[in-house]
Amino acid sequence: MKIALSSFLIVMAFATKAQQFTPTEIARWQAQAKQVNIIRDNYGTPHIYGKTDADAVFGLLYAQCEDDFKRVEMNYIEKLGRLSEVKGEASLYDDLLIKLLIDSTEAVADYNKAKPWLKKLLNAFADGINFYLYKHPSVKPIMLKRFKPWYALLWTDGSIGAINTADISTAELKQFYGNDKSAIAAAVVKNTDVETGSNGFAIAPSKTASGNAILYINPHVTFYFRPEVQVVSDEGLNAYGAVTWGQFFVYQGFNEHCGWIHTSSNVDVADMYAEKIVTNAKGLQYQYDGKLLPVTQKYISIKYKQGNSLHTKVFATFFTHHGPIMAKRDGKWISLRSFNRSITSIEQSWLRTKAKGFEDFKRTMYLKANTSNNTVFADDKGNIAYWHGNYMPKRDTAYNWAKPVDGTIKATEWQGLHMVADIVHQYNPASGFLQNCNSTPFSVSGSSSPKQANYPTYMAPDGENFRGINAVRVLSQGSQYTIDKVIASGYDTKLSAFEVLVPALLKAYETAANYGQLQDAITVLKQWDYHAGINSVATTLAVEWAQKLGPSITKIYINPGELDQVKATKLFAATATPQQLLAPLQTVLQELTTKFGKWQMPWGEVNRFQRLSGNIQNQYSDAAPSLPVPFASALWGQLPSYKSRTFAGTTKRYGESGNSFVCAVEFGKRVTAKSLLAGGNSGNPNSPHFYDQAEMYTKGIFKEVLFYKEDVLKHVEQQYHPGSEK
Repeated sequence: MKIALSSFLIVMAFATKAQQFTPTEIARWQAQAKQVNIIRDNYGTPHIYGKTDADAVFGLLYAQCEDDFKRVEMNYIEKLGRLSEVKGEASLYDDLLIKLLIDSTEAVADYNKAKPWLKKLLNAFADGINFYLYKHPSVKPIMLKRFKPWYALLWTDGSIGAINTADISTAELKQFYGNDKSAIAAAVVKNTDVETGSNGFAIAPSKTASGNAILYINPHVTFYFRPEVQVVSDEGLNAYGAVTWGQFFVYQGFNEHCGWIHTSSNVDVADMYAEKIVTNAKGLQYQYDGKLLPVTQKYISIKYKQGNSLHTKVFATFFTHHGPIMAKRDGKWISLRSFNRSITSIEQSWLRTKAKGFEDFKRTMYLKANTSNNTVFADDKGNIAYWHGNYMPKRDTAYNWAKPVDGTIKATEWQGLHMVADIVHQYNPASGFLQNCNSTPFSVSGSSSPKQANYPTYMAPDGENFRGINAVRVLSQGSQYTIDKVIASGYDTKLSAFEVLVPALLKAYETAANYGQLQDAITVLKQWDYHAGINSVATTLAVEWAQKLGPSITKIYINPGELDQVKATKLFAATATPQQLLAPLQTVLQELTTKFGKWQMPWGEVNRFQRLSGNIQNQYSDAAPSLPVPFASALWGQLPSYKSRTFAGTTKRYGESGNSFVCAVEFGKRVTAKSLLAGGNSGNPNSPHFYDQAEMYTKGIFKEVLFYKEDVLKHVEQQYHPGSEK
């Protein structure tokens, strides 16, 4: 009787779960699932094969949900502006920012008028997730119990965080709409210590051993932000690479003809307008071109969690024809013009995955809808290319577009978009290489780089950084590149910033009094070769010391007229007093001794990799097993990025972002590639693929990419149709 009752309860639970989906939907999904074959290889990488592109998308989203449904769901909760329903009142203004810049009603309208081929993909995207939920009644979504096709149109060009607000901060938004005085100090502050960038290298045939082009894909993002996948269809799709959780297209990767890597760009694609607001009998109005126009008012309701209940806060928000009012500066309301959601962005993101080479890929760039990325490219004909941005508004160069411009005049209006041929780009440079490390495009190909004088400032305000300096040094000197040699170059551990900072420290020590207790540490640094390593005490001292030197040397993204990281660091090193340089080192020695009983700590004992759970918010513990990591933050010029820090309750540093999905690809008659993923492809701690790449990751040891089906079939761990897995 107990067994019968238990079985009844299980059936009833499954039936209750299934009630949210209709029998017609379920039958359709089951039929489509039979058109899809998922093969998971010995690292758990899903290779999805479908008869149509839509079948492949259906299988891709199903597989993503198997690996980490909670990250898929959370990305869409964020894009819907509903974080407050999960995290509470603290996320209200994050949600408000999203709702001001991304209008879900426009996404619905775009879906309804989408081209037939795209609508099929959007439907397959939602169907794949919903079929997973139907087949897994034990999975309890936080909020989204049914995914809708238009959700996929809430993205811009591929990265969940690619929201352009000029330099308007959430704190500033809170100060304006919440009248929060405590937020004023945090307003108008850009994040200067940015680790979530990327490295992209393209090596021309003239510098490779085989005479084929090689592409190096190295995004720097939060760990476990993207899984590794392959999607194949009988309609010509065959893309391999990384997707952001919940995406239906490969974001950074390659097909049999070409590959692409995006690096975060600082090109100016969003502008602030200082509006002149007038209150009269007609209400709120703003001055424009000698006329008074009505300020549009919209009421935005946001639910937020408080205890076990939901509450609602209603914001009265304001818009001019430039865009939403986002802040107040110098007594003037600031509106934002931006391009943060577009169906064309999604079309472009999909079409590039099927590009058949350089000319075909350029045609996708002509859509001009990628707002947040630079692109490094290589193909099987030996072409390499670089584009600094893509979506580029035309503007009057008489104005400083890094600051709010006068919103009352026509002269500050955008004048359409620049042609792709007019933006900063480089095709097949004589130097034989291209690189971008979130740095200036004017060093992208060494001596063959574009000239800054040929372009308006707003096209490339990016300055140089130490990663860019290091990449040019390494790639200029290299020749006879193979995949392994490109990987070795990408893992160059020289911390080039310390070539500037440490000599200044040594000089200060020679002239200063009262710092004799630093003698042994100074000797360690004096003998250092500036390379990070597991056994290097100098790396520990240098990194901990540099973090205390102030923000001027950590600023990566700059506005026109500001010193870039390299120039700012050189200026600091030349002008800092002995106390500014030596006192922080003294503090470091004291802190290390307090934590570990001695300051002579090898970097690998301090700097660790650990993955304890599948939670989106990572957990760390000194008491739990972890692995030593030789790499340091790319902020200091090292090419492999490993951003670590201490957490509450830890004395050791644990990595949380940096190298994530890394891949080197050689194009020729056959594609060959090697890849590496932080930790593993699964977010389930009980999966063998939760931690199976961890040790490889800490040592930079890559696995062979299984691109061709005959190779995949030699390494099958599991093969199934969606819904029939065991």
